Amino acid sequence: MDALAGLLDGPRAQGAFLLRSVLNPPWSMRIQDEAPLTVVAVVSGSAWIDEVRLSAGDVAIMRGPDPYTVADDPSTPVQVVIHPGQRCATPDGQEVEMRDLGTRTWGNDVDGSTTLLTGTYQMRGEVSARLLSALPPRVVVSAEGPLIPLLAEEIGKDQPGQEAVLDRLLDLLLIDTLRRWFSRPEAEAPAWYRAHSDPVVGPALRLLHNNPAHPWTVANLASETGISRASLARRFTDLVGEPPMSFLTGWRLAMAADLLREPDATVASVAQRVGYGSAFALSTAFKRERGVSPREYRLSLTVVGS
Repeated sequence: MDALAGLLDGPRAQGAFLLRSVLNPPWSMRIQDEAPLTVVAVVSGSAWIDEVRLSAGDVAIMRGPDPYTVADDPSTPVQVVIHPGQRCATPDGQEVEMRDLGTRTWGNDVDGSTTLLTGTYQMRGEVSARLLSALPPRVVVSAEGPLIPLLAEEIGKDQPGQEAVLDRLLDLLLIDTLRRWFSRPEAEAPAWYRAHSDPVVGPALRLLHNNPAHPWTVANLASETGISRASLARRFTDLVGEPPMSFLTGWRLAMAADLLREPDATVASVAQRVGYGSAFALSTAFKRERGVSPREYRLSLTVVGS
């Protein structure tokens, strides 16, 4: 498991909000849904996201919860505001109904010159928080390959298992976009991402990501990577920004926070999956790092989701 796969493994899209928009100018939407992460792909035509112009084949990632505007032109006045829960209203607050143009499709003209695909993640787990903290408010790249056409084709289908198909395609589009973004010099990729390409620290990170429940020490991690303990500790800290065991603790607790979202998980079962010997050991570490116990954290998720 690499860095991106590890970050996306727990909070993958699960029944994500997906919509195809077919539009003819003039149109302008203010998005205030407070979603943690949104992906917008331009299938045809063009669009402006605030001051950035997107053409066909471009993909934008917006990191929430800050609002943004999507329009045919920056000068077009806002016509509709999208609130949490995908509630639509006019700028003065009057409720409006989206014009249904087919399965998961809406817009102002069935033959509109611009087609957008929008996928919204409602991720709240700590694993995804690491990814969100590494992103600027907006990422825009040009996509290649079949992902956008394939998602555009599948989003209009209504077949058994279609929701799972769309979730996975959205994940693929997100990962592909992030890889393209992080490969750019101006992207200032986070230290953990850059370190993944190091011939020594990269394998060490993969070992920790792949098997966080293993009783790792700096010594056995160094043995696995073929370098001395002191050299690994120094190189890891220089490239990642923290020592190996500190990174492992953060990764374990991040995974635990995400696993606690699963309704059938117990603190004991989560502890076993992330490398703690007992529910008490996990609770102690969790509360020390996050200020609340696992049970209190789970309760807070229930309150937020209610």
